[in-house]
Amino acid sequence: MIPQWLWTALTLALEVPALVAIVYLLRRPREPRAMLAWILALIFLPGVGLLLFLLFGEPRRRWHRRRRRRTHRRLKTAAFGATIDWRPEDFTYCARDARPELRPLIGLTERLDSYSPTHGNHVTVCHDAERTFQTIQQAVANATDHVHLEYYIFQPDQTGQAVRDLLIAKAREGIPCRLLLDYVGCLRLPRRFVRPMEEAGVHVAFSMPIVPWHGRWRVNYRNHRKIAVIDGQIGFTGSQNIGDEYRGRLAKFGPWRDTHLRIAGPAVQQLQDVFVHDWYYSTQQALTDRRYFPKPTNAGDHVVQLVPSGPDLPAPVMHQLLFAAVSAARSSIRFITPYFVPDTAMILALQSAALRGVRVQLVIPTCSDHRIVLWAGRSFYPELTQAGVEIYEHDETMLHSKVVIVDQTWAMVGSANMDERSFRINFELTAILYSQELAEELHRDFEIQITRSRRIHTSDADKLSAAHSIALGLARLASPLL
Repeated sequence: MIPQWLWTALTLALEVPALVAIVYLLRRPREPRAMLAWILALIFLPGVGLLLFLLFGEPRRRWHRRRRRRTHRRLKTAAFGATIDWRPEDFTYCARDARPELRPLIGLTERLDSYSPTHGNHVTVCHDAERTFQTIQQAVANATDHVHLEYYIFQPDQTGQAVRDLLIAKAREGIPCRLLLDYVGCLRLPRRFVRPMEEAGVHVAFSMPIVPWHGRWRVNYRNHRKIAVIDGQIGFTGSQNIGDEYRGRLAKFGPWRDTHLRIAGPAVQQLQDVFVHDWYYSTQQALTDRRYFPKPTNAGDHVVQLVPSGPDLPAPVMHQLLFAAVSAARSSIRFITPYFVPDTAMILALQSAALRGVRVQLVIPTCSDHRIVLWAGRSFYPELTQAGVEIYEHDETMLHSKVVIVDQTWAMVGSANMDERSFRINFELTAILYSQELAEELHRDFEIQITRSRRIHTSDADKLSAAHSIALGLARLASPLL
């Protein structure tokens, strides 16, 4: 029998912090569904709800914004600043030079604190996972000045070992190598795997480590970006991490498909700038040497714009960018996303686009490494298909690409999914490709994926068992937190 005083103490210990958390949520309004989900969890799951809020809630968003402002002030002489001897405006693609339908989008992205579009780039779209890895590996092997890598996941498997050994070899040649990894994404990366790199002179850092005794114990705000910059001249970005599964070598997932970009030209300077800021954000080390920002050359005729997004920005950049893309579509908009958990605004935008005659198509993998996310996404299928949205589930591979194609005239490729985490919580990076050539190339690949997928029809919802319907409902209930 528990004494009454102990029961009262335990109740207060659970309810008072929960009440404080609820007051915090009410004082900082955000998306109503997420607020309600957290409040219900705090009320009906005593202790557990509070623990989840402390781990996955968003109470440090303002802290990230203040820290970002300090980072910008301290790095104002880094990229595009006093340490370079060329003018960035020489490569800037002005909105007035763009097609009329693209000018509002360019204006929006620049007002959202993104980089300006640049001309003079050459972009290669990579879909084959093995070829992408080999291309990046070869670029690192050919480095003569420096290597900067940034990944969300870096596995201690054969693929990770190959990259590690290559970095060790380059560091021993005297080439500065830096590797920035997300702490949570690399939880399975043991210290004994990292130590040989550090001993060889490779600089390894982790984004936002969880260190409870220093007040860092939240799982949120992960660095989900994938960046490789070689000598400040060649850059890679997209959705592919470092690991055997991302090369289709794990039977659990089978073939794996990402969409990655190889970029040469002035847009690489923007990739470098993102890395420099992320490196300083994690290490307080300023990479302001001119060597990291060599004068770019005119490498091609592609116009590229890099759009970083994350909780350190005052606006949900990725959310607004996707919403703007759907609104701007005149004839078609096509999505490939591995994790589809849209909010109310995105659902309405997709429905409205379909109802006004725009062909809206989504390809989502049936095979998923996060089943609850797949179920939550499926719960939205009926209301979307009823409005005319075409939804396809891809059965052949783990489709990990994040691609948007608008009117076959411009496209977006990056690290962001169509879910709450990419919209508001994670640090993401998206490349906007203002090139009809690249958009048509991505569209041709999209059509191939459609032929390998099965279309979801509105009537499919009537064939679900009661248990399956309940599972989808429960997953959707958790969707604001996914």
